[in-house]
Amino acid sequence: MAHLIQRNISLLNRIIIYCALPIACCQLQIAFSQDIHFSQFYASPFNLNPALAGQFDGDYRFILNQRTQWRSVTIPYNTWALSVDSKDLALPIDGMPSLKNLGLGLSFFTDKTGDSKLKTTSFQLASSYLVNLEEGKPHYISPGIQLGLVGTSIDYTGLNYDNQWNGYVFDPGINPEESFARDARTYFSIAMGIAYFNKPDSRKQVQVGISFYNFNAARQSWFDNSAVQLDPRLNIHAQYQFPVREVVDLEPSLLFMTQGTYIEFDVGAKGNYILLNEKGLYRSVYAGLFMRAKDAGFVVGGIKYDAWNVGVSYDINTSNLRPASNGRGGFEFSVIYILNHPSIIVRPPKVCPDYI
Repeated sequence: MAHLIQRNISLLNRIIIYCALPIACCQLQIAFSQDIHFSQFYASPFNLNPALAGQFDGDYRFILNQRTQWRSVTIPYNTWALSVDSKDLALPIDGMPSLKNLGLGLSFFTDKTGDSKLKTTSFQLASSYLVNLEEGKPHYISPGIQLGLVGTSIDYTGLNYDNQWNGYVFDPGINPEESFARDARTYFSIAMGIAYFNKPDSRKQVQVGISFYNFNAARQSWFDNSAVQLDPRLNIHAQYQFPVREVVDLEPSLLFMTQGTYIEFDVGAKGNYILLNEKGLYRSVYAGLFMRAKDAGFVVGGIKYDAWNVGVSYDINTSNLRPASNGRGGFEFSVIYILNHPSIIVRPPKVCPDYI
């Protein structure tokens, strides 16, 4: 086990070194906004790395993510995500080879925030391909690409302006005398990534990846200012699962993300207590603690019941917003369902006795 851990730590160190220059370049971009993201980043693969599309044990995977944040401060931020992906797809085209290790997925994200009802909606199509690095060994690498269509909109009528102050209160009936070039925008997004997997068995797995979102740096300005663009986002993520007791697994995870001047570093671990582990049946409960540097911490708990994985987490705010939020961040839920085709059992035909 020590050799396996050291080998994967060395791989992660090389990835971080290779990414130093792109991270520095990202810091030079003009910051305007950040992408949708979840505390349970490991349960939102399309938002983490397109190379993870289709990379799971099963035939079809359905994922629901929901997050409500800052209810104690302002109008809450509501974020929803739905996705479905599949693996081992074979293209039904005559003369084309079977792409057994192909993964495909479709995702939908929507987010609405604040008094202006600033809304972001996106549809993303991701594809990955799994390559075995060493014949007979559980070492794999998966490159991936994701293409998306994103729409944003804003409602200015919900906002107050300085010239609407009549000396006593804000009067929405006063003409704000403000003009805006647009109240909606649509753009394309491109993401690419690569991931490494080591899966000796179902209870010992390593995953390391790097991804680059908003590769095309789409325009974001409501005033048609071409200098205001959506900053590229760089993700470096890692996850390691290993047994520490006969019925206990530990799953440390980390995420380093940078987008413009915004930097996020999440690190923590989940403990998984196995209730049942038989062929076709797996049931367990888990709990964990994560920290987001200079911003928040969050606790998470959940249950895995055969094809279902349901998790709930709660953020505890530790940033400069703590006096206003009273330390309260927000709830987040994740639901994962993995569908497997039932195995077809062929039984020998029954032969009736001659005397009937």
